[in-house]
Amino acid sequence: MTRTGEQYLESLRDGREVWLDGERVTDLGSHPAFRRSARSIASLYDLAETMPAELTAEVDGIEGPVSRAFLIPRSKEELKARGRAFRLLSRATFGYLGRSPDYMAAAVAGFATCPQVLRGEGFDGSANVLAHHRRMAEGDLYQAHTLVNPQVDRTRQPSQQEQDDLYLRVVAERDGGIVVRGAKMIGTAAAFGDEVLVGVTQLMPSEEADYAVSFSVPVSSPGVKFISRTSYEGRATSVFDYPLSSRFDENDSLVVYDDVFVPWERVFAYRDPVVCQRQFWSTPAFVGFVHHGATRLWTKLEFLTGVAILVARANNTHELPPVRMQIGRMMSWVATARALVLAMEDACEPVPGGDGAVMPNREIAHAQLAVGPELYPRAVAELKLLAGGGLIQLPSSYRDLLEPEVAALLGKYVRSPGHDSEQRIKLFKLAWDAVGSEFAGRHDQYERFYHGAPHTYLPAIVREGDPEGCADLARQCLDGYSLTEG
Repeated sequence: MTRTGEQYLESLRDGREVWLDGERVTDLGSHPAFRRSARSIASLYDLAETMPAELTAEVDGIEGPVSRAFLIPRSKEELKARGRAFRLLSRATFGYLGRSPDYMAAAVAGFATCPQVLRGEGFDGSANVLAHHRRMAEGDLYQAHTLVNPQVDRTRQPSQQEQDDLYLRVVAERDGGIVVRGAKMIGTAAAFGDEVLVGVTQLMPSEEADYAVSFSVPVSSPGVKFISRTSYEGRATSVFDYPLSSRFDENDSLVVYDDVFVPWERVFAYRDPVVCQRQFWSTPAFVGFVHHGATRLWTKLEFLTGVAILVARANNTHELPPVRMQIGRMMSWVATARALVLAMEDACEPVPGGDGAVMPNREIAHAQLAVGPELYPRAVAELKLLAGGGLIQLPSSYRDLLEPEVAALLGKYVRSPGHDSEQRIKLFKLAWDAVGSEFAGRHDQYERFYHGAPHTYLPAIVREGDPEGCADLARQCLDGYSLTEG
């Protein structure tokens, strides 16, 4: 069954170990560095209560409706329905929560689509991953994940690092499970989750088997520690001055696993580099990531374009031909992002070994990985150009508008046709938070790298696409004429 936002906020009071600014945070739901973002996540759970037909579905073997993201799509329409749910949830946060609860829920469904992939030579995690899918769906739980090793020395294998537990590895076996030690980086929104999944997406050599493990444990498990980056929400002076930073900072953490005990029933892959890699690439899990991310980027570009239109109108430049060109360019990028989402859904393909399940078209999904990181910085740049110096010359705080003497000066000098000082400042504060604040800088970097570096996803397009089809077309042209034709 789905849960309410209040139930989600209550779940944050479970003793999880989160560190920020040298202090341990005991309750994310009430701490000034996390509370508004936690409420934004809670509001997504409440949406399922108000829009059950769009955001929930019946899943075989599970009593009551669950989040649609946990559904294994078995038709094009079911896949599209999941995409529409992604779209509704992303619009609720204007595209700024990249790791909302539905993101990993779709991946968990992807694992459960092909449980046989988790059957290794020495360990069979297939039953565990099915039970995990059921548990997460029944409880409407928030699955966080950590996949990336720390940037210590990327030229060396895990076991060749200065210390053998810089990267997470298995250090012991016990009767009921295993003990792991090490760290994973960029745990985006991990501190807000119910459980955190550890996985490996790249194929490691067989001699690195100690590091080839996949599992999920509650975030409050003894030994799991979250070391938070700077909280942009915590630094936001008010919602008026930082409307995005203050409400949609999903945070990123270094997640340290300090001798964490993992019961066998929570292990999906064990000391098996091949199975660890196949968990993401031989199931619909990764392409599910892309489906969600592409839908959210579509929303985010739409939002930035909307802000650009409002800024142009506030500057009274909206009807100028050069400005119309800029707006048209941004709207073309929105249409491109939308087209990629709809195309990967419409050209969906059967999941190999998926018992009739379907997934987004892999070639188009991987093409989106190349297009998305290029579109987002360009949209940000266009908005900066349209806003000009108005982004720089803003009062320091909303309090200036509440002080009569200063407010009178702002009312005289900071305005435009049809926009008084409060309306204009409010709009340009929003634009600055989207393109110029520390929060905005993080999102620019995030959109460039959240699905991997270019050297990872660009070759994947060759693997998932049809390079020979392209080459054959070129050969047809070559074969159509000869040297004798002059």
